[in-house]
Amino acid sequence: MRGTRRTRLCLAWVMAASALIATPAAGAAERTDGHLTDLVNPFIGSQDEGNTFPGAAVPFGMVQFSPDTGHNTGYDYTQSRIRGFSLVHLSGVGCRIGGDLPVLPTIGDVTQTDDAKYAAAFAHGDETASPGYYRVGLASGIRAELTASARTGVQRYTFPATTKANVLLNAAQSLHKASGSKVEILDDRTVRTEITGHGFCRDTGPYTVYTITRFSRPFTAYGTWDGATVTAGSRAGRGGAYVRFDTTGDRTVEATTALSYVDAAGAAGNLRAEGGRSFDTVRRAARARWETRLAGVRVRGGTDTLRRTFYSSLYRSYLAPNVGGDADGRYFGWDRRVHRARGFTYYQNWSLWDTYRTQAQLLALLAPREARDMARSVVAIDEDGGWLPKWGYGPVETNVMSGDPVTPFLTTAYQMGLLKGFEERAYRALRKNADGVPPAANPGIGREANAEYIRDGFAPFDKDRPLAKMGDSDYHHGASVTLEYTLADAMLAQMARGLGHDADAARYAARSRDYRTIFDPSTGFFRARDASGAFTGSPDPALGTGFHEGTAWQYQWLVPQDLTGMVGLIGGKRAANDRLDSFFAYDRLLADPARTAREVWVHGDAYAYYNAAVYNPMNEPDLIAPYTYLATGQPWKTTDVVHAALTLFTDGPTGMTGNDDLGTMSAWNVLSSIGLFPIQPGYDTWGLSTPVFDRVDLALDRRYWPSGGLTVTAPGTSAADRYVQGVRADGSAHGRTYLTTRALRSLRSLAFTVGPRPSGWGTSAQAAPPVLK
Repeated sequence: MRGTRRTRLCLAWVMAASALIATPAAGAAERTDGHLTDLVNPFIGSQDEGNTFPGAAVPFGMVQFSPDTGHNTGYDYTQSRIRGFSLVHLSGVGCRIGGDLPVLPTIGDVTQTDDAKYAAAFAHGDETASPGYYRVGLASGIRAELTASARTGVQRYTFPATTKANVLLNAAQSLHKASGSKVEILDDRTVRTEITGHGFCRDTGPYTVYTITRFSRPFTAYGTWDGATVTAGSRAGRGGAYVRFDTTGDRTVEATTALSYVDAAGAAGNLRAEGGRSFDTVRRAARARWETRLAGVRVRGGTDTLRRTFYSSLYRSYLAPNVGGDADGRYFGWDRRVHRARGFTYYQNWSLWDTYRTQAQLLALLAPREARDMARSVVAIDEDGGWLPKWGYGPVETNVMSGDPVTPFLTTAYQMGLLKGFEERAYRALRKNADGVPPAANPGIGREANAEYIRDGFAPFDKDRPLAKMGDSDYHHGASVTLEYTLADAMLAQMARGLGHDADAARYAARSRDYRTIFDPSTGFFRARDASGAFTGSPDPALGTGFHEGTAWQYQWLVPQDLTGMVGLIGGKRAANDRLDSFFAYDRLLADPARTAREVWVHGDAYAYYNAAVYNPMNEPDLIAPYTYLATGQPWKTTDVVHAALTLFTDGPTGMTGNDDLGTMSAWNVLSSIGLFPIQPGYDTWGLSTPVFDRVDLALDRRYWPSGGLTVTAPGTSAADRYVQGVRADGSAHGRTYLTTRALRSLRSLAFTVGPRPSGWGTSAQAAPPVLK
């Protein structure tokens, strides 16, 4: 592990964590009466593989108009050249995707067609970003500005005085593998492109994006290129196009680019629906949309830094999933056919292995209308394409990651009341997924190891098994896949019971206990088993044999449906708490929380998934783990661990804990800061821990949350006074360490009393979260 460490007094906890929840100077807490968008820093996470993007987007927009610097996922703060401003980015993914149609303003003759060679130098001192807006000054003397609507990206370039002010539209280069492209200059203001590509973490199936760009004034010249050959005056090409303007008088050029995954007519329709407005008008509208969205959560108290990290995380939580359909409701389905969404907005981009743990619940709470349409979209994927998704990009399955993340995603929607009217349709798709595997002709792998899991109670580990389809294989991660399948079965059992499918519920509930089949009593940890049933691979639980992006130490707590049973396997609460303390380096954490988080927990770069016996706050498998103490009678330690982890979120480019993964890590920050966390993802249980703000006001949609709003208070919360002394729900004492969604639905106030030392709150056996049966 990096760095040196020395034991410190508990006072160091107070000093190091004071930056997290210190009481601000008088008046600072009232600054939310201004613009919340001013608290957002889109550059957070753009360095050290947070893989965020700083460009312009609106909440859940199809377009993310952002600069690409040469990093495989788009923008890297340490780089100093921009290759282009492209239309499509995913926040925090770990593999290349998107980057379609990089556009760059230049001056002079067009001789280079490789964006790596014509890339423009820039400096951060002349760069700024805020929700819905990005601006940068290029070394060429050009100022570039970007903004966006849902389906369009709007650009404004201010050139020096010249007769050769160019805009390059590069259809052949992107972040993914472009397998085909063409560009057409339709008239003296309009350029159309068609781009087909594939890629992501594996070589996924192809998809096509269509664009049309309309400029604010006529070109003075134009041309296209194929490969390295530039042809002036040409109206069609397969590589890209340039258009030229005379800026000796009017130095400004604006353009609007519309995007569609359906066809060229869809892009043109989206341009008609959302185009035709000036840059400043679109920018104001984008800012207003973000202001309204962020105003759903109002916080009081905390430092300026804490507030910036909080609202920046809230902002990133709303960047995906993304609108996938056109303004007329048409969308390109997973059956490679065009469909029309009737009565809902169709969404796409599903990083489900990540988002089912945090972001799905946050959106169900704060954006239920959109979350309902997202759930309907996932069901539509099954009805159109024949199977539920695992990790979907645009209209294709990538099969990236493992297990069965779509089940807890959809059962979360069910438990939050978002599936009303199509519960049975969703359940049929989930039951098919839980009991079978996709046919060979389907691109998805679903629960690839389902036959063995249902027969034997575990998914076998076979690291040498050839890939049956593109993507990852469940057989390569048999131990963690078993845990993911059993979690999904537990959540599906609850949905089945709620819908009256009692036989199914009993069957899935029984399967949810099969996590026990991979527990090795000789090591006291979960282990992979081969097809014969023998434990296989290294017995060292820190090595990660058979676990996907984690180790047995990190996956041991991924049994939220039955923590009581898991604790029993370990040897009881005392043994479990000892192991938790070791896992979190709890003694070191008390002495120096921020340093422990950065030098003990974070033991490498964002992709250092293995060789660790400690908590990894940079990745998903143990995101719920800090809340395990709620079930072992020591809830105050949840606060200690959570607040230490929150110090990893800062307001600079390195202020993300690993890949954001379409808002997963950001949602973890938001929920943990509020003090409400989904400790049984896929069910309706919200764990309680000390909020980091004196007061949080949540504005809730009355159609889904009858109370219309929830106020969470923790007066005086600070690094010194961080322990829950008591909780009152609408004025009544609440002794349990959790709330159900049913209780939360009508609740108007949740009041925490805090103090300097742990109390007896939440320590009784009756206070622990429920076991799902």
